[in-house]
Amino acid sequence: MSNITMNARDAIAGKLAQCYLTVNSSRYNFANILDFEAKVEKIKTTVPRLGAIMVGHKTCGMEGTFSGTMHYNQSVLRKLHEDYKNTGEDIYFTIEIENNDPTSEAASQTVILYDCNLDGGVLTKFDADSEYLDEEIEGTFEDFSIPEEFTTLSGFEAS
Repeated sequence: MSNITMNARDAIAGKLAQCYLTVNSSRYNFANILDFEAKVEKIKTTVPRLGAIMVGHKTCGMEGTFSGTMHYNQSVLRKLHEDYKNTGEDIYFTIEIENNDPTSEAASQTVILYDCNLDGGVLTKFDADSEYLDEEIEGTFEDFSIPEEFTTLSGFEAS
């Protein structure tokens, strides 16, 4: 059995990402994002099993959520809240994240989140003692795709 380790250069640089939001027909380069994370959680039900002490578990769905921190320097997301307030029509949008580190053999991955919807958000703020202003965002998404996957690193697949 050989002892294979990952090359340090194959770690993905956190700053080398791109984030795009598509709202209605407008696409925005959200370079003001400081950090972002999208997760899926499997929804499971317990399954009683005759002859087994342990209860079984069966996946019966998924839920997608996202969160992040961004510079407080845009009004695009705030306008979504105002539009909903004024019309009663909630706006869903798409988020596309590309991680691309040219140094890493893993190369690039693109994930697209569909039917994103904000949980709420900051309307206005100030802080006289702050170097810069930022804001948190949170929401849900209803579907996703991974049109570009990371390249499998050498030694990752064991034989």
